[in-house]
Amino acid sequence: MSDPSQLQVLVTGGSGPSGVAVARALRQAGFRVLTVGSDQARIEAAAAQAGDGVMPLVCDLADLSGVRALRETLAETTGPPDAVIHLVGGWRGAKGIPDQSDADWDFLEQGAITTLRNVSRVFYDDIAASGCGRFAMVSSTAVESPTAAAASYVAAKAAAEAWTLAMAEGLARSAAGAGTDLRSAAVVLVVKALVHPELRKAHPERTFPGATDVEDLAAVVVGLFSRPASELNGRRVRLAPGPARPAQPALGPTSLD
Repeated sequence: MSDPSQLQVLVTGGSGPSGVAVARALRQAGFRVLTVGSDQARIEAAAAQAGDGVMPLVCDLADLSGVRALRETLAETTGPPDAVIHLVGGWRGAKGIPDQSDADWDFLEQGAITTLRNVSRVFYDDIAASGCGRFAMVSSTAVESPTAAAASYVAAKAAAEAWTLAMAEGLARSAAGAGTDLRSAAVVLVVKALVHPELRKAHPERTFPGATDVEDLAAVVVGLFSRPASELNGRRVRLAPGPARPAQPALGPTSLD
């Protein structure tokens, strides 16, 4: 793995529990970490929770011009990121196909697809140029077995997966065209659901079967940088459920589709 202190990672969706856990794990592993949210107070609080040295940034990732302005700001200050860990998302469900609302679809399309398209387009060249570039998104096992009740959610996640895998093809084609080894990778991290301490505390009666703890997600994200890009690019990495474990620089419990 490259020296983590020489790699800068942008964590989007940084205000949520998964964003805090991933930013903390990356920072503890020695990476330079930038975390992004749309609300200044929330992202500053989340960055402080993640630990010293995590830099909070404010940006509406659904606004392409705003994302471009963010990149210009980074180019003039910290420098461009080597990696983007995209954790923006959300859930909306219904009873079946007829009551899948336009409002729910707009919410899911903006959170799961538009933000990912904007971030990947703006930072693609930076990831491709890095000696250890990484782009990762979190998807759902529901994509493999969609239900009528979750039609909009699953369709949005499937679109985001397809876009990410298209990025992977572009990275591989560029490396091959330049006659160089593949150094950057785009990967899909697949979970049934994510769980965190606050959720467990709020619902002590639930066991959350099949869920992946955000600390386990964080450990897997850190581990992405210790695996060759050729082993990761274009892969769906399925995270195994289980109790939380401390983040460590290893890929962790997964299977590759």
